[in-house]
Amino acid sequence: MIQPAAPIAIQTDRNLLAASLDNVFFAEALFDALPDVVFFVKGKQAEYLVANQTLVARCGLTDKTALLGRTARDIFPPSLGASFLEQDLRVLGTGVDIHDQLELHLYPNRAPGWCLTHKIVLRDRDGGIAGMAGISRDLAMPDKNHPVYQRVAAAASFIHDHYDQQIHIRELARIADLSVSQIERYFQKIFSLNPRQMIIKTRLDAASAMLAGQRSITEIAAACGYQDHSAFTRQFKATVGITPRAYRQLLQAG
Repeated sequence: MIQPAAPIAIQTDRNLLAASLDNVFFAEALFDALPDVVFFVKGKQAEYLVANQTLVARCGLTDKTALLGRTARDIFPPSLGASFLEQDLRVLGTGVDIHDQLELHLYPNRAPGWCLTHKIVLRDRDGGIAGMAGISRDLAMPDKNHPVYQRVAAAASFIHDHYDQQIHIRELARIADLSVSQIERYFQKIFSLNPRQMIIKTRLDAASAMLAGQRSITEIAAACGYQDHSAFTRQFKATVGITPRAYRQLLQAG
């Protein structure tokens, strides 16, 4: 049996490798090969320093140089860009990473796309914040070959049919004939989302479609299972980055 290397030895090897690399941004070329993952590195002012080709294409650009040195506010539509920049500056200012943030992105053709975003702080050798790195990974297709797929899919179907009502995790567990901990785990395994994220996604998918029409935002909030206009607006802005009203304006402008 192969014995694992001592932690101190591993850290020494890591440090030696880092010091010997000619290009510390070697990962850029690897992320260029992933069409379903956006990758970036930003400086202290949230300016793009590294970006993969997927991000360039998602922004409707043809070359990376059009991104570098600019912030999200310079690249995306004003309301979206301001929100993205605010999030970046909050990470850089607080030093608090973001993990598994469910986000709805609006692509250049105005088609919405769901992803899970991670943003981590980069620190210098003195422990100060030197910048940040992040990825946004498109939600994968469900794993239909998983042994309990049919049971978990029944719970997911219940969410899609009743997103306008209050939905409790215990109810979903009962439908799938699983424990609460099991359904949490299997939802993540099969859909890459936990049940709460699935509920949010389903509601905001419906809301996004309704915002293209003429219904009032208050009516849409009620139709999507929110107790009031403000609760809907808070959830929508936290997930999409802009308010429902601003999202509607973007759709109309497109």
